[in-house]
This record gives sequence, C-alpha cells and structure tokens, in this order.
Amino acid sequence: MPFAPVRKKTAVPRTSRTEELPTLAADTRRAARVALRWISEPDCTEELTHAELLDQAARAAAALTRLGVRAGDRVAVHLPLVPESVIATLACGRLDVVRASLPVGLRPHELRDRIREAGAKVVITADAGQHRGETQPFKRHVDRALIGCPEVRSVLVVHRLACPVSWTPGRDLWWHDELGRYTEPLTGPYS
Repeated sequence: MPFAPVRKKTAVPRTSRTEELPTLAADTRRAARVALRWISEPDCTEELTHAELLDQAARAAAALTRLGVRAGDRVAVHLPLVPESVIATLACGRLDVVRASLPVGLRPHELRDRIREAGAKVVITADAGQHRGETQPFKRHVDRALIGCPEVRSVLVVHRLACPVSWTPGRDLWWHDELGRYTEPLTGPYS
C-alpha cells in the first residue's frame, strides 16, 4: 500500500501591531503624531493625534456601554465625513459591535428601513451639516425615520452646526456630554 505524504500544520503565533511596539519612546512618538486631519467645507481644520483619537474612541465605547450596547449589538451611524464618524467606528470595534452605516443622502423612509434591517438599538447622527454650501438637517431626518422604530432606545447627536434641533427627552443625548462624563484618561495603548 503506497504512503500518502503527510502535511504538517505549523502554528504561527499572531500578534497585533500594538503588541509589536518596541519601546515606550516609540509609543510616545506615535501618540504625538497626527492620525486624523479633517478639513470642513468652510475650510476649518481639525486634527487629532493618535493618543487623542484613541482616547475619544475609548470614551465613545464607554458611552455606548453605558447606553446598554453589548458585543454583537448593532449601532446605526448616520454621520457625514467628520472625525466623530471615525471615532464611532473605532468605538464599535472596541466593543465588538456591528456598525451599520446609514448614507446621509437617504430619505426618512429609507433610513427607517435601514435601521429596522440593522436592528439597531442606538443611532449616532449629527444635528446638521454643510454639503456644497447647503445645510443638511440630519437629526430631523432621523427623527422622522424613528417614528416607526420603537426598538431604538438612544440617539447620540454630534453637534456640528448651530441650528435648532428637535429633542426627545430620555432618548436624545448630546455626543459631547456623553463622552465628557469620563474626565480621567481611559486606558489604551498610549496611556
């Protein structure tokens, strides 16, 4: 009887990039470098270093946890291209939560369908935003969409433009207030 060749499986240890950081000095240098530069339509620039970005993500993850979001849950994100969108993505990744992206061009009934399909318990949106010189009322669209979505418990609202915003007490919360609850730096690779 002929012998078939046997393949050996070799286990290769996997490490993440953060585990490969060689020294504290390298951590400090990386933490101080700009990780995100955002230029808004009226030419305002915001910059976040690696340390600031990770700190904000940790705060957002803590805020989502406080709102009852657990691993496997879904969070619907209806934000334009702003730094908070990146922070929300990192926070969802930290918690092993599914981020359901909702395009900002959708009409309220389309938003409602997407939120229902995702099974989201929390929605993150902005009060309003600028696009090609026009004000886009994101929060107003989300409010209309949520009329048929009783499973959504909380709406985190990112303040982007000074404009009147309708508010549902107990459901709607300001993003900056919720992230501001954590005054001490939260633990992370650069702390």
